Amino acid sequence: MITSAKISVNTPFQLQSRRAVEALRSGVPNRDAVQKLGCSQPQAEAQFENMLDEASDTAAPPRDSLGMLVSGDFGSGKSHLLTYLEQTALERGFVCSKVAISKETPLYDLGKVYASAIENGRILDRSGRFIEELAQMMHPESDQYASFFHWANTAATDGLLNPMFPASLLVHERSNDLELNAQIESFWAGSNLRVTDLRRGLRDIGQQRTYTFRAPKAADLPPQRLRFTAELIKGAGYKGWVVLLDEIELIGSYSILQRGRSYAEIARWMGKTQPEVYPGLVVTGTVTDDFATVVINPDGTKKDRDYVSARLDANPRYSAISSHADMGMNFLEYDLLPLTPPDDADVADTMQKLQEMYSEAYGWDAPPAQSSAGGAGFMGRMRYKVRAAINEWDIMRIHHGSSPDTVSEEFAFEYEENTALEVASKDND
Repeated sequence: MITSAKISVNTPFQLQSRRAVEALRSGVPNRDAVQKLGCSQPQAEAQFENMLDEASDTAAPPRDSLGMLVSGDFGSGKSHLLTYLEQTALERGFVCSKVAISKETPLYDLGKVYASAIENGRILDRSGRFIEELAQMMHPESDQYASFFHWANTAATDGLLNPMFPASLLVHERSNDLELNAQIESFWAGSNLRVTDLRRGLRDIGQQRTYTFRAPKAADLPPQRLRFTAELIKGAGYKGWVVLLDEIELIGSYSILQRGRSYAEIARWMGKTQPEVYPGLVVTGTVTDDFATVVINPDGTKKDRDYVSARLDANPRYSAISSHADMGMNFLEYDLLPLTPPDDADVADTMQKLQEMYSEAYGWDAPPAQSSAGGAGFMGRMRYKVRAAINEWDIMRIHHGSSPDTVSEEFAFEYEENTALEVASKDND
């Protein structure tokens, strides 16, 4: 652990550089780091831009998929890419949510993934809670809101939404009850809303006979909320919703039934479960490049291609999603976009920018660092080069005249089933 005396920050640029360096030091690039270092994945950038273009084209029907998965080794720049794409989307008029798949946010549980997307939602130049900000941006006199309101009522008539959604939208528009409106926003975000409270709201605005509804089943709500929020975002005047799913490889630690459900969710997020489509939703996820080989392939250690569908088919609760699980596995096996390894020019450019950033952050002239591509194993990855340079500069800056040499150990993700994950969610199986 490197410690140093307190260093004053004199300019906003110095503060931005300091934040960027500290994020890179921990291996989690933030917006400051990405803004300064840029991105060198032209194929992924181009495909993402194309998806944004298509999501913005309201005159064209939605295509089968507005999703992509990018793959790469640990430390190859997947999280950096997602942060770069997030900023790109925000600047183009989309709202964004970055979701890290974890024990608390298992991919097979749409309700929890949706809640995380709401909790981590970002809107350019606005800092309040995601749903509250969107609600404030809706203007009933606008064409976007009119289209959204019409869609919500039509979707309820067609059985795609519980009538509580259009009813709550009408109450939110016309009611002066701030407490009830806050409860409605929380309902959209994932909390419960009592039927009696919503009916009271309808009565207060003279619309008690407009909607007839019962409380929806809990299992029905997550996909309806996802569909409703994707449209709400457009109703608030934005072009669409970008959801970024990081570290999908964690599903390799789930039980076989949970993995099967996760594959079905990948099919949903990638837009493969028609007629269940989500116009305006653009999804990009990351996964390790050996996941399919180790976990799905019949020659791998788990052989999910051989066993997952049979396990789902044998369970009455999940037999209906067996075909979706196959779609998800197909996507992970055949439709991944591999990250482009950096060449000498990419590494040299990154290391020069990093050197300038570090020098500005600490008011100290950092010497040049290694700037060639490649290296033995994990030492060739950009994350290793960046963190090694920062650590060595720290030592040289604090201990003048020293010549540090970094020694590291490789991290390899283990696709071992985690009993803690299984126990925490066994009730869902």
